[in-house]
Amino acid sequence: MRASDVNKVGIVGAGTMGTGIAQLAASEKMEVLLLDVERDVAERAVRRIEKSLERLERKGRIDGDAACETAARIRPTADYGELGSADVVIEAVSENAAVKKAVFAKIEENAPEDAVVATNTSTLSVTGLAAEARRPERVVGIHFFNPAPVMKLVEVIRTPKTSDGTMDFAMDFARTLGKRPVAAGDRAGFVVNRILLPMINEAVFALDEGVARAEEIDEAMKLGANHPIGPLALADLIGLDVVRDILDALYREFGDPKFRAAPLLRETVRAGRLGRKTGQGFFEYDRQGRR
Repeated sequence: MRASDVNKVGIVGAGTMGTGIAQLAASEKMEVLLLDVERDVAERAVRRIEKSLERLERKGRIDGDAACETAARIRPTADYGELGSADVVIEAVSENAAVKKAVFAKIEENAPEDAVVATNTSTLSVTGLAAEARRPERVVGIHFFNPAPVMKLVEVIRTPKTSDGTMDFAMDFARTLGKRPVAAGDRAGFVVNRILLPMINEAVFALDEGVARAEEIDEAMKLGANHPIGPLALADLIGLDVVRDILDALYREFGDPKFRAAPLLRETVRAGRLGRKTGQGFFEYDRQGRR
């Protein structure tokens, strides 16, 4: 199948990334099954998408009919059996290898044999996740960035068993969604997170050591390095718990102290201040995620 012929996309996991990918695929006129083990979680995700589309409509970025049609293409479910008609299924659950492997097994039990099965992991080994897959040649990493409807980059990661056809499909699928795919080797963190996370971590160390206030650190990086958003605000956007987990995964994989999470980052996560999603991180936010 060509990526341009994809009609139905299954997305497993209705968290931040799964919700964003669902909105993206639906906006490109694909039917979307948004699956979560708790149906009400998937239903709430669809309501968040509807609100997101309403904001885009108010800003004049999408008309009312298109917003309604996009939302109507997304169906929440908790039933893996509904994946039986999906052309591609994207796993977007938490960054836990055991959980992801269990999800992979359920996807393969229910999805068509010729469906491409992708993981949106940001750090874990795609090869490791696909190690027990029954059809490993159909498994590939398709890593979207948050927020998925906005960010242009998609990292596409192949394993030693990923077929050329699956890799080509994944690259074309990303382009069909309006993204710019970059082929990356299956190394922890791939390209972006391997480079980005140590920078964010160093910003947290600088804050903890009193080098500058959070606002000043971010302003310095925006003006001095031409970054559109400062590293601490970016950490809040990603989610501080996610930043910690990615750093921990990089540290386990490479054993390099440059990936050791800053104590202040761990302390902030323990305090439940996870960034925009909780209203507090290194900065404070209102319900719309504004500072």
